Amino acid sequence: MGDARRHGHRHPFETQCMSQPNLAGTDLNLLRVFLAIWDLRSLTAAGERLAITQPAVSHALRRLRTLFEDPLFVRTPNGMVPTDAAYRLYPPLAQAFSIISEAVQQLAKFDAATARRVFRISMSDMSEFYFLPPLLAMLDRETRGIRIEVINVPVDAVSAAMRAGEIDLALGYVPGLDAGCMTQTLFVDEHVCVVRAGHPLRKAKPTREDLAALRYVYASTNATGHRMVEQWLDELNLKREVVLRLPHFVVAPEIVMHTDLAIIFPKSLARRFNRGKAFRILPLPFTLPPIEIQVHTHTQFAADPGIAWLRQTLYQMFHQPPG
Repeated sequence: MGDARRHGHRHPFETQCMSQPNLAGTDLNLLRVFLAIWDLRSLTAAGERLAITQPAVSHALRRLRTLFEDPLFVRTPNGMVPTDAAYRLYPPLAQAFSIISEAVQQLAKFDAATARRVFRISMSDMSEFYFLPPLLAMLDRETRGIRIEVINVPVDAVSAAMRAGEIDLALGYVPGLDAGCMTQTLFVDEHVCVVRAGHPLRKAKPTREDLAALRYVYASTNATGHRMVEQWLDELNLKREVVLRLPHFVVAPEIVMHTDLAIIFPKSLARRFNRGKAFRILPLPFTLPPIEIQVHTHTQFAADPGIAWLRQTLYQMFHQPPG
């Protein structure tokens, strides 16, 4: 796109958006602009999603306003707010694009052994550690043409990102998704206390007083479930002396291994770190809400055979029956 601009040529999308208004042909691109602004409430963000310039988005919005004889979106301090007319337009436009997308997907073919495709997955740093090593080992053996790109998407933006095709799939604990998302539970995780194998605390089931007497490492993460556990522990009034605060979690087990410090960690990760039996994994003496680790996709791409393959592959690799 940059080369075209340097030589005085317009990007094809921008050229189409500057033709005379009508409801056929190239104006599908105008409707894509409408849906992007609806999702993101920002002309700049809409341009980034569609890979066009912000002026091109503004021009497309002007054409939409002329076409429908309504402002459609009004600029406010909180972003571009839809008008009543936009609220009436959105359901049929979204449904129309869903039908088009499904028709295209149904004609597509996917053979994992020979496919060359990039899958974009949203997951936390903890999910990366748990899922990616075995997943990439499998892909390296069996499907050398498939690439994975990890995209970090805020929890409240995951539904829109999947609906727009910005990400193909989300992995982990992602609460609050909209009704258009399809979810399969892989396993239910819980948090545990992790200490080194030779730690002075020898109890297999420590009490609240035992945990309160320990000194801790606190590892920050973008995993929603882990952040919620910290909040729940505070609400339970479990006082902890935190000796070290880290902006990430990967080095924490190494520190715990060589000190008498403890850490509260997801059980799935603790087991992965403990393959060499260097740690003791202790249950918490109280019940916390379960953390459902799931794979999420969107009905907008339900007919995409590649996404269906990846979803099923992840389920087969990581599903653990309850109990």
